[in-house]
Amino acid sequence: MQDGTTQEPMDWHIDVKRGRLAAARQQPSPNQDARPDPTDIDLLILHGISLPPGEFGGRWIEDLFLNRLDPDADPYFAGIHRLRVSAHLLVRRDGRLIQFVPFHRRAWHAGVSCWRGRKRCNDYSIGIELEGTDDTPYDDRQYRTLEHLLPSLRAAYPGITAERIVGHSDVAPGRKTDPGPAFDWQRLRRSGGMS
Repeated sequence: MQDGTTQEPMDWHIDVKRGRLAAARQQPSPNQDARPDPTDIDLLILHGISLPPGEFGGRWIEDLFLNRLDPDADPYFAGIHRLRVSAHLLVRRDGRLIQFVPFHRRAWHAGVSCWRGRKRCNDYSIGIELEGTDDTPYDDRQYRTLEHLLPSLRAAYPGITAERIVGHSDVAPGRKTDPGPAFDWQRLRRSGGMS
């Protein structure tokens, strides 16, 4: 990653048996359970998240996914601190990765959702949260991470084709808008992240 510092190359290997990405820091969330069929993974959903809304870099996203969000730390948190949600991965603004749920387990990220007539997207999808907002451009380092991450996920889970990499807004239209118009899908396609 090019952020002015030298960084060791990342290991993009996925241990399918354990459902872990070598490049990610592991931070297990309790908000997960068994998939109905752990071999049925054929959808990847990109999300956008910031806590508090519009702010980046704090510990609050991790705290939300780990059920330890302090409702008194920000007025916004009072309404969400009891939510039990997670994602498989979080891509920070600087491109760093945190894994909360092994890929063969069900993360609680999509909520009420449907893709091409099939409901309950959490059952068969991988959820990736990008630290961002609908209307703030995502960071170049996040795109570079996705350019490496998506081919690794597609190699490990071949049911995830380019057409099956979608936004939260695609599986929950009218309810969700993320990753929003600020996310550059064309850039991701041009970079090879979806090919």
